[in-house]
Amino acid sequence: MQLFDTLSRERKELRPSDGKTFRFYCCGPTVYGPAHIGNFRTFVLQDVFRRTLETGGTPTLHVRNLTDVDDKTIRDSQAAGQTLKAFTDKWRDKFHTDCEALACLAPHIEPSAVEHIPQQIAMIEKLIEKGNAYASEDGSVYFRISSFPGYGKLSRLDERELDLGKTQATRANSADEYEKDSISDFVLWKSRREDDGENFWSSPWGEGRPGWHLECSAMIEEYLGNSFDLHSGGEDLVFPHHENEIAQSKCACGGNFAEHWFHPTHLLVDGGKMSKSKGNLYTIADLAEKGFTAMEVRYVLIGAHYRKQLNFTLDSLAGAKEALAKLAKSAAKLAENMGGETALPSADFGVFQPAWDALNDDLNTPGALGGIFTGLREASKLTGKDAAAALAGLNRILKALGITLPEISQATTDIPADIQQLADTRWAARSSKDWASSDKLRDELTAKGWAMKDGKDSYELTKL
Repeated sequence: MQLFDTLSRERKELRPSDGKTFRFYCCGPTVYGPAHIGNFRTFVLQDVFRRTLETGGTPTLHVRNLTDVDDKTIRDSQAAGQTLKAFTDKWRDKFHTDCEALACLAPHIEPSAVEHIPQQIAMIEKLIEKGNAYASEDGSVYFRISSFPGYGKLSRLDERELDLGKTQATRANSADEYEKDSISDFVLWKSRREDDGENFWSSPWGEGRPGWHLECSAMIEEYLGNSFDLHSGGEDLVFPHHENEIAQSKCACGGNFAEHWFHPTHLLVDGGKMSKSKGNLYTIADLAEKGFTAMEVRYVLIGAHYRKQLNFTLDSLAGAKEALAKLAKSAAKLAENMGGETALPSADFGVFQPAWDALNDDLNTPGALGGIFTGLREASKLTGKDAAAALAGLNRILKALGITLPEISQATTDIPADIQQLADTRWAARSSKDWASSDKLRDELTAKGWAMKDGKDSYELTKL
């Protein structure tokens, strides 16, 4: 499998460094509210990445953390009048429910920040001992950016943009997150403040809590060591979160840290950014209320390449519904054409090999979806053992994409064979931009009493 690497800015072949298991880490959710579709685009694409590796025969070790202590979880738990644990457990469970609905595989290890505070304190002690961190008068501890010459390489920050002179605690950055124009030494341990309430722990520097950036470094060291195969998160985490992780981990633990960096791009909604004020900050529950399934959401989220922005619309969900129905109908037709043969599991993708090749070429999910529909047009002509082999290949590529097909109604299967063939022929003409033939075949369908509605990746037939 070839995948673009954010650090080197080139495609690299992925291989387990230990020759056995591909070990990777994903930055998980901050559990202070329901995750939205922007969050889930990253998690779903990470799931397709893992499924592709495993379908290709590579075992994986998938670690994804839970951020259950930071500025936002403390602020909102107190506003809700709940303990931090009760508040974050509620939203953790909601996240798990949504992931299950989206058919995302559970990580093999899912550590939480609160459960690993001793490891975070131990890492801070190492950094202070090595001169990479310092304690302030109020008991907070900061990482000294000037002590790590490689800072900024992942995000391509110019050294002129780094204010390496800000080493005084009074001028250092104590927020868990900050913008590019406020770069300075960042906080590793935050001294106890009144608005933290009861959310504090003891440390050699006094009562307080870890900074947000530190948790991932500590948990990576705990479960993956100082060198592992791949690190992933949304593109918004490249700076400052992942830059800070690299600095902390390499200074404290040595090693190569992540050999590869995988960052899916943000999505747009109706051509713009998501926001509560626009009413387009959709959650899985929001879209369910509008009549769309989580599988339809998943289909849309993988419909654009991970390095390109996806424009999420309700129309695209309607298109996904049609595409999944078409896939289900085609799979049912293949099963019918098998004539009693069994679709045994196989390592051969057959007519769906181009779809599989697309997934291994920089996780080209839209290419894989297109390859499935192209393969189905070829497979529609097969019978017996050939049809059974094609169905086995279809099931395998769908599993790699994490797509579960919907049940099809009796009305869906009652399309006469000649009408189906006519529609497939017209779709092929339309796909090859033979507009004259496409229009002529549509007219024939209409004359025979059928309407054909075109979608992005498929079509829907309706009896007039």
